[in-house]
Amino acid sequence: MFRARKTFRAAQAAAIAIFFSAAISVVVLCAEVSFVSAAAPAEKLVAATSAKQSGVAGELFFETSVRPIFKAHCFQCHGEEDDVQGGLDIRLVRLLKKGGESGIALIAGDHKKSLLYERLAAGEMPPGEKKLSAQELATVARWIDAGARTAKPEPQQVSEITDEDRNFWSFRPIHRPAVPAIASTAKSKVRTPIDAFLLTELARNGLSFSAEADRRTLIRRLYFDLIGLPPTPAEVAAFVADESPTAYEALVDRLLASPHYGERWGRHWLDVAGYADSDGYTPLDPVRKYAYKYRDYVIRAFNADKPWNEFIVEQLAGDELIAPPYAERTPAELEKLVATGFLRMGPDGTADTSVDQALARNDVVAETIKIASTSLLGLSVGCAQCHNHRYDPISQADYYRLRAIFEPAYDVKNWRAPQSRLVPLMTAAERDLAAKIDAEIAAINSERAAELKKIVAEYFEIEVAKVPEGVRSALRAAHAVPAGKRTPEQKKLFAEYPAADVHPGSVLLFDVKRLRAFDKIYDDRIVVKKGERPTEEFVHALTEQPGNIPATFLFFRGDHNAPRQSLKPRELSVLSEENSGAIPEKNPAIASTGRRLAYARHLVDGRHPLTARVLVNRFWMHHFGRGIVASPADFGFAGERPTHPDLLDWLASEFMAGGWRLKSLHRTMLLSAAYRQSSAHSPALDAVDPDNRLLGRMNVRRLEAEILRDCVLSVSGSLNRKAFGPAVPVTPDEIGQVILGIDNRDGAGRFKGKQNSIGDEAYRRSIYIQVRRTLPLGMLETFDAPTMTPNCEVRAVSTVAPQSLLFMNNEFIVTQSEVFARRLQTAAPDDLAAQVKFGWLAAFGVAPTNAQLQEAVAFVKAQLSQFSIAAAAAPKAGAKPAPVVEPVRVPSPSERALASYCQALLSANGFLYVD
Repeated sequence: MFRARKTFRAAQAAAIAIFFSAAISVVVLCAEVSFVSAAAPAEKLVAATSAKQSGVAGELFFETSVRPIFKAHCFQCHGEEDDVQGGLDIRLVRLLKKGGESGIALIAGDHKKSLLYERLAAGEMPPGEKKLSAQELATVARWIDAGARTAKPEPQQVSEITDEDRNFWSFRPIHRPAVPAIASTAKSKVRTPIDAFLLTELARNGLSFSAEADRRTLIRRLYFDLIGLPPTPAEVAAFVADESPTAYEALVDRLLASPHYGERWGRHWLDVAGYADSDGYTPLDPVRKYAYKYRDYVIRAFNADKPWNEFIVEQLAGDELIAPPYAERTPAELEKLVATGFLRMGPDGTADTSVDQALARNDVVAETIKIASTSLLGLSVGCAQCHNHRYDPISQADYYRLRAIFEPAYDVKNWRAPQSRLVPLMTAAERDLAAKIDAEIAAINSERAAELKKIVAEYFEIEVAKVPEGVRSALRAAHAVPAGKRTPEQKKLFAEYPAADVHPGSVLLFDVKRLRAFDKIYDDRIVVKKGERPTEEFVHALTEQPGNIPATFLFFRGDHNAPRQSLKPRELSVLSEENSGAIPEKNPAIASTGRRLAYARHLVDGRHPLTARVLVNRFWMHHFGRGIVASPADFGFAGERPTHPDLLDWLASEFMAGGWRLKSLHRTMLLSAAYRQSSAHSPALDAVDPDNRLLGRMNVRRLEAEILRDCVLSVSGSLNRKAFGPAVPVTPDEIGQVILGIDNRDGAGRFKGKQNSIGDEAYRRSIYIQVRRTLPLGMLETFDAPTMTPNCEVRAVSTVAPQSLLFMNNEFIVTQSEVFARRLQTAAPDDLAAQVKFGWLAAFGVAPTNAQLQEAVAFVKAQLSQFSIAAAAAPKAGAKPAPVVEPVRVPSPSERALASYCQALLSANGFLYVD
């Protein structure tokens, strides 16, 4: 059977290739795709936006054009450190003109005579491998030749945060721009205010929206966007036939109300939260048994449309919203504690005593700060851990002030290992009940032991009666002594009469039936009692130890062994005025410090410049395929500039004004004309905006790894829609592939027999699959599932050969193709054309053309002929069979033929991509 299965796969692979070489209008994965270069026009768009925001129109000033270059390459040695190298401070122009030990560094008007430029051009400075780029060097030269100008008079003292820093687009307060007025000829294209903003930019470039996509495309787009599952053929047909003017709006509302919505959108947040069911950090990668509760919390929060100002506060400081003891709290209160799992998602190697504990502990704090900052601030503050940030106005002191907000819960001097941080949920009443049941179980065991002792004595006397009367007394005396305490004479006595050595372990040999019945009586009683015992549950949470407030120190060059000055908790300086932004060191009203709670409330108070912008940009990215800011985790100087800054601010203000509720914002985006556009290219649009930054059409997007697997299960009819609960385990198999299943290896890593089946759990949605940092599920990894190191800021999308090979050879794909084929046979018995049509509809949401249908039917018939010939040539009864390595159900020739067709459908771009 195993050999037949391999032959079947080879035949299928060849057949699929032949099938796709025909004129069928779907293309196999990894087929050649033509990409138009977007560099020049896109750069013009970004440059124009940047110039508009900075107020600079081609002029070079130190503050805007040169200082960022020097900050990235030179400030650390020439100004920031106490020991200024060469006596040259280059943070101000007047200091450059003053020069250092080597003389005057800058001669305004002549870059060739400026020692500064000479050293830079020669590659002598900065030291090390990283040098100024040719473009940066040219900028410095042009600035010097233009007079080395500053935009305004320089301050007397060097300031870490300049006015230019504070005026950077993402650090300015969020405002609510007016919705642009649209020409009367274009008003019919405006469905929501979003369209007015986009059409204004398109019109400036002589463009407009593309035509609206057809209904079959729209329902598929909405289903994948909102619930991550394909619509059924019946659902597509119903939507296409619905003539109600509000049919589209009703579909949006129905999908937003689906329980699968939280599974789809919860996955997006779990990416940036760095969700994992294991600690990572070391190869041991211990499992986090209760981490799944945070995943379930996120899904429930999305389904309930929990306001994001509450969602964020609970994740950063849910433990500070409720007072211990936590076990006595209501489910709603405990949910807040579960939410703090957000701050427990980073890699944590502190459970492994073989690692450098001081280093591992500080790494946990650093990775947690990275997760929080990239997800909520859109800034990579971790660059300031060792020195002032090279691009953004974040000082090293600022980084440690931010760390001081989290350090009371992550006290590196009084560390709690991962298991010690688990919060028990058993209430006092449950503990009392558990103790009572434990005592009853102990009583049952005592009764069992007493009864067994009687049985042992009974059979002992039977054996004693068989020995000479003169030794019976000695045997009885020896038997009363525990085996380990018997004298040599007593041991010799039992060696001479071994049958008389009756004990609880050997008594079963005398009457198997009686003793097994005896054991069953007591085993059953204990099982019943254990079923009455409350289950001990824990929460994978972050809490503080009351009364213990550690000091936070700045680490010299990031070295935790070199602490310098103590710092107090505070918001990043660039995001707050000089006399504001401080976080109270201790909230007297609660047991913990309250620092995280104060900071969380500050982030969502409606005045923070980053939080709402960063969030709505991510929401936009997941609907349109690209953020208004294309670098969703970097809103700093090195990040992308927004293509539509006013739209971004309007969305952020709309989000906050709507009570921070995402479903309302979804509707605004999804009901727009921009979202409903066709994805078809046009020469006019491609000539001006080939990268589609202006959104003159919809972007085509590939399904993410998890959604791709879910869709395979959905169209085959195998999907198990069970929600929530412990993660479906992953394990390596005998050949090293990571599969779904229970690990059956011993302590030495050897496999102990056949792989244990997990039944229908293997067909659950991918969000419920265990995320082991060292054991990513093979299929998900191949299609770019994120590696949580520590989180995923934005997913990569690759197109590589292993993806095609997976769809041709992977056991999961082959099996689901067979299940899909049986579904088609059940749906349309004895009607091949109907089976083929139904499969096409299920996979692509659209019916095949007559030509496609005829070619597909011909393909299946040709396959059937080949498999029938192969079946006829198979070994007959009485012939020596091939060795059976693994029992596998071999499909019939008709199933094989249809399965080949189904596998081709699953491998097509029409299945893998959403337009």
